[in-house]
Amino acid sequence: AQPRRAAGPQPISQVAAGITPQAAPQRQPTQAGTLFGSPLDQRYTFEGFVEGSSNRVALAAAKTIAEAGAGAVRFNPLFIHSSVGLGKTHLLQAIANAALSSARSPRVVYLTAEYFMWRFATAIRDNDALSLKETLRNIDLLVIDDMQFLQGNSIQNEFCHLLNMLLDSAKQVVVAADRAPWELESLDPRVRSRLQGGVAIEMEAPDYEMRLEILKRRLEAARQEDASLDIPAEILSHVARNITASGRELEGAFNQLLFRRTFEPQLTIERVDELLSHLVAAGEPRRVRIEDIQRVVAKHYNVSRQELVSSRRTRVVVMPRQIAMYLSKTLTPRSFPEIGRRFGGRDHTTVLHAVRKIEDLIASDTKLSHEIELLKRLINE
Repeated sequence: AQPRRAAGPQPISQVAAGITPQAAPQRQPTQAGTLFGSPLDQRYTFEGFVEGSSNRVALAAAKTIAEAGAGAVRFNPLFIHSSVGLGKTHLLQAIANAALSSARSPRVVYLTAEYFMWRFATAIRDNDALSLKETLRNIDLLVIDDMQFLQGNSIQNEFCHLLNMLLDSAKQVVVAADRAPWELESLDPRVRSRLQGGVAIEMEAPDYEMRLEILKRRLEAARQEDASLDIPAEILSHVARNITASGRELEGAFNQLLFRRTFEPQLTIERVDELLSHLVAAGEPRRVRIEDIQRVVAKHYNVSRQELVSSRRTRVVVMPRQIAMYLSKTLTPRSFPEIGRRFGGRDHTTVLHAVRKIEDLIASDTKLSHEIELLKRLINE
């Protein structure tokens, strides 16, 4: 069967991004639809997207592309990355929906990586690959989601040709994945290099204000179906402060509250804590990712994450890179070879050298030892 996203009940990722589909205007594209691709959900719009400090830059870039069309090629390709449930799919479909609704009537294709693989495999099986390539050659905007799932040498080779053709023709490309382009180890190096040549923007987890706004919009949307629904502001605020892991947990918490309110109308803060204890998971240590370490170290030393994984050998980059490698080994279960791959494809011996060097420096340099402890606290927070 043809892989696609279900268009049924509201997906969890919508709430993670702050989508309130009932409140969002139902806009229909000026065209019949994309040339081919994964289904677009008309509820995924910019109007339904909750803006916050964690996604403001990505949202601004997405709107610029949707509104300016070919005039926005300075963002080409635009690569949006984040952990699951933070609104990437919403933002990508909002770009496609807005572009299709514009007076320019651009030729737009929205795909998941899974659909791209299925479509090309089908075309090859049916001896229709040339026709498919010709169709893709004439589009104006390519939007592709879940890039981390693109697999297979022949499929990646086809995607590389498509990417080069569109970028060289100044056609807009927007890509999303669950990690930065330089961390997509399974991708062909040529594809990874071309994706790194554009603008990569990370969407981070929502802060308290954004989480509270998401819950308020979710309640407002629920009230459109049942005006009698009510959750006190202090409970919404309490949930927003305590459910911080991801949008999935926030969605689960809200649904739990709605369900309980039907037969426990006088919910207290203590009762809410009992109901949501499995979501808060206060006693569990947070799982540290290498990309978290890179982000914190890069910010602390005023360099970019891309510089940390680059081949630059200046001291301003080398020392932060070695510290990030050391922290990756001490705070995560990753092996030396895997850490090396996450730092620009370096050999495991390079990581081993970095770890031993920082260990030696910590033993003799009190200032650096204190810096390392500070970085560990920042990473774990």
